[in-house]
Amino acid sequence: MLRRITQIIAWIGLSMAAPTLATGGESLRPVALVELEIDAPVELERYAARLADWQSERLLGFARLLGLEPEQAGFPIPVRVVLAPESVAVELEAPRWVAGYARGDSGVVVLFPSRVPVYPDRSLEELLGHEIAHVLLFKASAGRSLPRWFHEGLSMLAEEAWGIEDRSRVALALLRHGRSSLAELDERFGDPSQVSRSYALAGAFVRDLVRREGRDLPARLLERVRGGEPFDAAFANVTGKTLRESEDSFWRRFTFWYRWLPFLTSSTTLWMAIVLLALVAIRRRRQRDRLLEEKWKLEEAWNEERLSQTEDAPLGPVN
Repeated sequence: MLRRITQIIAWIGLSMAAPTLATGGESLRPVALVELEIDAPVELERYAARLADWQSERLLGFARLLGLEPEQAGFPIPVRVVLAPESVAVELEAPRWVAGYARGDSGVVVLFPSRVPVYPDRSLEELLGHEIAHVLLFKASAGRSLPRWFHEGLSMLAEEAWGIEDRSRVALALLRHGRSSLAELDERFGDPSQVSRSYALAGAFVRDLVRREGRDLPARLLERVRGGEPFDAAFANVTGKTLRESEDSFWRRFTFWYRWLPFLTSSTTLWMAIVLLALVAIRRRRQRDRLLEEKWKLEEAWNEERLSQTEDAPLGPVN
């Protein structure tokens, strides 16, 4: 038996209340982004109650990052969230690393609470935000084809903060496997042994793109995709670079920051540097000792010669 809970997630400016506009007497109407309809069996009601009270201000910023304005027609977007037990995941033969998935065309999000946390989502709330981001991306692209790495990397911007775990995963991926093409990343999302690595690298690449090209990059890119341009062509027209050129640039910079920099700052490298400096110091000390010894020998030879000259000199007249 399912219990249904309906919740509207709304944002209005910087406040959750409905203040009066300073320029007039009108009330500022709540901006509703998503309307959630949560279905859960009795044993998962506690999770449904948590999500019914969930609100994410980041999703509003994410929607606008995609070029979506909640004030436009078509909002709030209805999203049906189905909380499913592990038995359903097994019945669907969902891989163990799949904690949830979204169907953008129907606005359905399925979550498996028993599998949370799983990278890149550390909580059920983060997982919900990530999957709703996929629904928003479907709307922003008008359902047109987007690469998996772009879908996943951009969705990671919705709820998950880029932290030390993500950087560590990127560094480990580079140390173990070296660089991977974006096409290879898309293929490896289906490999249980590679999926976490693929998420980390896709997230790093998309974050780097947005940082270098500007926060309006996703909106400009998705606008062209909605207009019918293939993703690769839209990317080249917006950035002035092909995907391959951007990919090569990314790997050149990240190979240093995530492979060589950790090595250069590691304890092993530190001890190697200490040993090297010690060897250099020992060598210089020995050089100084040899020079000093030669100096002493020269002084000793000079003193002996002077002494011998004094002994051989004739005595003067005695008065």
